[in-house]
Amino acid sequence: MTILITVIVVIVLLFLLGLVLAYNSLVRKRNRTQEAWSQIDVELKRRHDLIPNLVETVKGYAAHERGTFQAVTDARAAALNAGATGDPARIAPAENALTQSLRSLFAVAENYPQLRAVESFVQLQEQLTATEDKLEFARRFYNTNARDYDIALQTFPRNLVAGTFGGFHPFGYFEAEPADRAVPQVSFDGPVRPESPPGPLGPAAGPPPPGRAGPPTG
Repeated sequence: MTILITVIVVIVLLFLLGLVLAYNSLVRKRNRTQEAWSQIDVELKRRHDLIPNLVETVKGYAAHERGTFQAVTDARAAALNAGATGDPARIAPAENALTQSLRSLFAVAENYPQLRAVESFVQLQEQLTATEDKLEFARRFYNTNARDYDIALQTFPRNLVAGTFGGFHPFGYFEAEPADRAVPQVSFDGPVRPESPPGPLGPAAGPPPPGRAGPPTG
């Protein structure tokens, strides 16, 4: 009888130990996934902060491209609204749409090779490219952690722990469309054209006047 009780106690203790280990494992995976998402959030905010100044710089040379500028502004606003939800399933499509609008903006910039001589534009382009690279790395890191965490939620005995204790919910993936994983580079063919007086399309060279660009308010 004593041996039987001992065996039962050992089994119960091992079961409880397994639950504790499973719970701690889920907590670690959840925290790691949340930290990975915070890296994406940082890069998205940096991206959103760069866009208004980029738009203003290009607008100084192609003021007539109002449709393109408005599309970028609207896409950025939609991305900010989606970001407020914290839901990757809603954020990813909005960011993909923003990337598409940026492609259109860079396509406009390609028609104005004199922008190559504008230091502010070159710096903004380089910063945006660096941000996109970091965002792609953060996206992959987050998706890997989200996958491991979601698998853990579905495997025994962690699924029992997740069902018993609150706070354990699957994470959505932050997916980018294959064509949207990099912002296109602006390539300028031929020499830089000399400066000329302002024409009907706006100033031909030189940065926009001070005060036109600034940090976003949203």
